[in-house]
Amino acid sequence: MAAAAPPPPPTPAPEPATTLPESGPLGHPLFTRIRLATPSDVPHIHKLIHQMAVFERLTHLFSATESSLSSTLFPPSSTPFHSFTIFLLEASPTPFPTTPTNPFYHPAVKVLNFEYPIDDPEQDSFRSLDGGDVFVVGFVLFFPNYSTFLGKPGFYVEDLFVRECYRRKGFGRMLLSEVAKQAVKMGYGRVEWVVLDWNVNAIKFYEEMGANVLPEWRICRLTGEALEAYGDAH
Repeated sequence: MAAAAPPPPPTPAPEPATTLPESGPLGHPLFTRIRLATPSDVPHIHKLIHQMAVFERLTHLFSATESSLSSTLFPPSSTPFHSFTIFLLEASPTPFPTTPTNPFYHPAVKVLNFEYPIDDPEQDSFRSLDGGDVFVVGFVLFFPNYSTFLGKPGFYVEDLFVRECYRRKGFGRMLLSEVAKQAVKMGYGRVEWVVLDWNVNAIKFYEEMGANVLPEWRICRLTGEALEAYGDAH
């Protein structure tokens, strides 16, 4: 989400999913769960980040490894919501066999009904820790920042990603909603993120949520050799 990239070639818009009333008697039920990620989820997180780099045409910048993600996202002293935090979204055609408990966050469970079942060609690669028919759908990574104007902390969303076969079904909104709920619960002042300027579908989605897109702001970034050179010089 945080870097500029050329727009991908136009592709036909997928047919929108027909969603029936939640927990209704008709259609194909899909059980969803948002929970805090753990170190054992790193292999799935790594694959999701790589897919995001492919989507954004930024694979030339992708150098993260499972080892680097594990050591930096889950250091022993970190506490959820006060450091790097990941919500993982899972889905299953049947009720979840277990619901993990966590003192910092109670998983958000929801049942949706779709007219047709979702065809997931990568389900074997994204089978969840629970095994069975539980699959990782997407994730959101966020961490605290601070607004001096508000005099309050907030959350910055670094990455939000949903796998292709699950898009345009409300899952991205579910993930962002959980971040917003946590911000409100903690008395934080705002949640913010960036979006690629060519991703018009995402921009429209965020505006429909009520988000303000700020075209006058630009991201400034030091990284790689430029960062090292500037750090050595000063």
